[in-house]
Amino acid sequence: MRQVDKDRYVESVRANFLLLPSYRRFPGDEEFIRQIQIRNLYKFNRRSYWLRRFENYGRKERVQVQEYTIEHIMPQNEDLNTQWRADLGEDWERVQEQYLHTLGNLTLTGYNSEYSDKAFGDKRDMKGGFKESPLKLNQGLGVCDTWNEESIKQRASNLAKLAAEIWDAPNLTEDILQTYKPTSQKGSKYAIDDHPHLNSGLTKDLFDKFRVEVINLDQCVAEEFLKLYVAYKAETNFVDVVPQAGGLRLSLSLNFPEVDDPRGMCKDVTNLGRWGNGNVEVHLDHEENLNYVIGLVSQALEKQLGGDDD
Repeated sequence: MRQVDKDRYVESVRANFLLLPSYRRFPGDEEFIRQIQIRNLYKFNRRSYWLRRFENYGRKERVQVQEYTIEHIMPQNEDLNTQWRADLGEDWERVQEQYLHTLGNLTLTGYNSEYSDKAFGDKRDMKGGFKESPLKLNQGLGVCDTWNEESIKQRASNLAKLAAEIWDAPNLTEDILQTYKPTSQKGSKYAIDDHPHLNSGLTKDLFDKFRVEVINLDQCVAEEFLKLYVAYKAETNFVDVVPQAGGLRLSLSLNFPEVDDPRGMCKDVTNLGRWGNGNVEVHLDHEENLNYVIGLVSQALEKQLGGDDD
């Protein structure tokens, strides 16, 4: 980190974390608690890490998590048995799809093969079942009557609050944080009025609708008017928009082989001189193509953000 102060090392590291821009920023506790309950944590590429932290938080005698396997309390089998369907209710397919890989439905066990797709009551009461489990992650499961949507949500809520204690965010008072903020940040000297094609007509109408959709893709998206184009960025540009008389020419920050474009609207402009920063070009000149083009733009944003587990 460039702004670390060796004389105030810990404080300056905390400040740098708190001042990270866009999608790398630290969320507040409320956002963190909300998001960790709904994310697909099963596909998290370091899931052994978060399971280990949950299980060993506050312990002096540590549990070797690697000796256990991850367990879906509500099974992964798409063809759930009659008992599971009854427990989950008439909307069981939605419940399974929505909560299967989320925090509330995941735990650790040494009895994965024995549990299989058994009904929750069987998993709870069998030898080695949840009632007998010594793991902190399984606390409460032994006294739960039915495993359903409400049970999953309640357990997720409890674990999410614990997660906010385990991974507590750095904290500094605002007056201290101010001393680490950049002293000056120059904004763009250009505005929408500097682009004649955005003042009226078809291009203006398309741009008005386009900019709303792009900004709504993620809260980290920023808009910047430059001399010859309009940039949309998370930290760097993921799409640049060149207003033209007949519509918008978009430059996507993707390599051409990466883009998923079943309609074939994109053009490879690698190594060609163009205003804009990307290697993929697409034109938006009809409103009926707006949703499709936004889908292309979102691919460039997702690449910059590093993909999404959702």
